[in-house]
Amino acid sequence: MRPLVLLDPYPRTSSMIFRPSDWTRLHALAEIVTRDSGPIDAALIEECLPRVVAILGQTSMPASRLARATELRAIFNVEGNFLPNVDYGECFRRGIRVASAAPAFARPVAEYALALMLDLTRGVTRAHEAFLGGVEEYGWRGNRDATSLFEADVAIVGFGNTARALMPLLAPFHCRIRVHDPWLPDTVIRDHGGVPVTLAEALEHSHIVVVLAAATRDNRHCIGAGELRLMPAGSKLVLLSRADVVDFEALRDAVASGRIEAAVDVFPTEPVPRDDALRTTSGILFSAHRAGGLESALELIGEMAVDDLALVLRGLPPVRLQLAQPETVALMRSRPGMAMPAAGNNDDSV
Repeated sequence: MRPLVLLDPYPRTSSMIFRPSDWTRLHALAEIVTRDSGPIDAALIEECLPRVVAILGQTSMPASRLARATELRAIFNVEGNFLPNVDYGECFRRGIRVASAAPAFARPVAEYALALMLDLTRGVTRAHEAFLGGVEEYGWRGNRDATSLFEADVAIVGFGNTARALMPLLAPFHCRIRVHDPWLPDTVIRDHGGVPVTLAEALEHSHIVVVLAAATRDNRHCIGAGELRLMPAGSKLVLLSRADVVDFEALRDAVASGRIEAAVDVFPTEPVPRDDALRTTSGILFSAHRAGGLESALELIGEMAVDDLALVLRGLPPVRLQLAQPETVALMRSRPGMAMPAAGNNDDSV
């Protein structure tokens, strides 16, 4: 009997994350149970549990389901987060590999970070808006508020997949890069060309601060009014990871005062309400959570998942996706990046 794989990628779709070649590889590896659109219903999940070897998707797996999934070897989240709908402790106890597709987004988000940094420093959008309003200034007059990224003081808050992908993109600019990440030893940061610092030092001594930290139990609003006051006048903040890391009310006030500028790709509530005061705040470059959502990144998820599934079926550990770690997964405060199933479909969250 061929191994059984439950493919439950909602809110993504199979065609979104699998190129035809990877779809063919997936079917060559295992018998696939899935549906064309929407989440898989609970009855079908329950039917598959005794035979399922791997789950590719965001299927809720509390202890009660894991107890019935006696053949389960791996759960691969293809959305990009470690969600709180899996009993991670039981998975670790049984040796079930739990992994996330987050690394697929590292390069496109890093690329987008560089684009926002250049826009803020060189005033690209500001100049465009001035031109549309008929108040553009030519030559050096149009650069009164512009600065260069070359040899700039840059801080990175959170040094995971995306930050490490950003480092080589910044290399040609010869920036002085300070890094704050309390989960890493200083030697790791130095090995990647950064200078390890405290959060206060990162904010106080940098012209551009790039926030790439995951949301954890300990860092909600870790960048608030007091921290923002540490940033030098005229400095820039780029937020691309999780909105909850920054106190948005404090950020809005700091930008509205004219002390700093910001570029924001993630928000406390998405979609942002039409009447949200944030929308009228001059000095914020807005982006609708689109930094990582490239077709190439989504297709990379499927490629990585199939590669790692092939390894798991051979009795080997996954190497391309990001593995959940017992010491840190319980500290994460991840939420779905897109709408997830409503109760009654596939929402047996722990």
